[in-house]
Amino acid sequence: MSIELNTKYGQIDISNDVIAMVAGGAAIECYGIVGMASKHQVRDGLTDILRRENFTRGVIVRQDGDKVSIDMYIIVGYGTKISEVAHNVQSSVKYTLDKTVGLSVEAVNIFVQGVRVTNL
Repeated sequence: MSIELNTKYGQIDISNDVIAMVAGGAAIECYGIVGMASKHQVRDGLTDILRRENFTRGVIVRQDGDKVSIDMYIIVGYGTKISEVAHNVQSSVKYTLDKTVGLSVEAVNIFVQGVRVTNL
């Protein structure tokens, strides 16, 4: 599945995996994020933190007509305010996808899969 963008120069098809990689990279840069989690916790393991090459397992891209929404499964650091971290991730992902891909995202849904104590 891919997202189709029509520009004045022609049509552009962007794979959902590419969008997931860009969104995951933007999310992991936010303060308070320990890592991305798998959307299938029971099958993939409860405590797995996804590495950069596996971000597509923790991000779901859905398209309904012209509207694109993204579901992200994250793990936050202990001691951070979860609502603020989630808001920062939403803002960062929307901004990054708009600037790098030219894709206007309607919704970024955040699912916190766990809290981790980071080693200092």
